[in-house]
Amino acid sequence: MKKPASFEALVEALRRLPGVGPKSAQRMAYHLLQHDRDGLSFLAQACSEAVTHIHHCALCNTFTELEVCEICTDAARDTGVLCIVETPADLLMIEQTMTFKGLYFVLMGRLSPLDGVGPQDIHLAKLLQRASDGVVREVILATNFTNEGEATAHYLGTTLKARGLTVTRLARGVPMGGELEYVDAGTLARAMLDRRST
Repeated sequence: MKKPASFEALVEALRRLPGVGPKSAQRMAYHLLQHDRDGLSFLAQACSEAVTHIHHCALCNTFTELEVCEICTDAARDTGVLCIVETPADLLMIEQTMTFKGLYFVLMGRLSPLDGVGPQDIHLAKLLQRASDGVVREVILATNFTNEGEATAHYLGTTLKARGLTVTRLARGVPMGGELEYVDAGTLARAMLDRRST
């Protein structure tokens, strides 16, 4: 039996979500149509509103409904320190620590030549303009510790240092509360190399 075209379109739309395959998308579609039509309408409305109102901050590139986001306009922030992260989710995680009071730049990705992601795809020109404004004195590279994240940090670090900026990288090592016996060898080796005086 052929499924209605609008049902197939809903399944295809749900498949765009990360980690959702064809079967999961179909189950979600059936659930919404059978048990939660109000939820489906709410989801459609929320998606429409997001597409219409959410865009990139003119300064830091994160998502916002304003021209410039609330963090960038916060007068209490240290404008001389710029933290570079891969995604808005990474920005949120750092904000939740309540330890960083500078500003951010969100790359919206990371360098990955094998996937065809180059410097232009991570908003390099916008980052260089932001970092070279004469106010920023330190750039913190807070990309992830994956191969792509490390490559991105190395590339950005070299580029930003050439412009006379102080560049630092997030520290790596043993997690808080972690026991050495259960820490993987790579993390332990990095912690040993990045050790500091007490």
